[in-house]
Amino acid sequence: MTSGTTVSIGPATPGDFDRIAELTVGVYTAEDLVSPGYVPQLADVAGRAERADLLVARDDAGLVVGSVALVLSGDFGEVTESDDEAAFRMLAVDADMRGRGVGEALVRTCLDRARAAGKRRMVLSTGEEMRAAHRLYERLGFSKDPTAPHHSQARGGPLQQGR
Repeated sequence: MTSGTTVSIGPATPGDFDRIAELTVGVYTAEDLVSPGYVPQLADVAGRAERADLLVARDDAGLVVGSVALVLSGDFGEVTESDDEAAFRMLAVDADMRGRGVGEALVRTCLDRARAAGKRRMVLSTGEEMRAAHRLYERLGFSKDPTAPHHSQARGGPLQQGR
């Protein structure tokens, strides 16, 4: 984290769902990262919570400033190929908190939780226009998977201790 910025990462509660929807839809639409047809999926936080572990980053005041959906099992991952893989989706960080390590803290928490669940790889699917996210993912050891059905899919791992 950048000096003066402290966030805590933890599970989302139903009381966070409206803020997560506002944040996710806001980030993805403001930066023209999704088509209008995908917005209802971004806004459906309750549905996401049924298929993934929702994690949030909170600032010192307790405000949700970031979120991500961690998929350890089930069909919400859509990019996983085996039970050895986990995935994360819909990573969003408040624009005012960018560059302060919030996204990295959320991704590292996903990696730690996947490792603890016995997963060997983390998978994600990202758009070509998400350049800042790509820099983060590369820094954390992800690389593009040229054999993946999604051209922008990346795989990280194996998820070994100390990585």
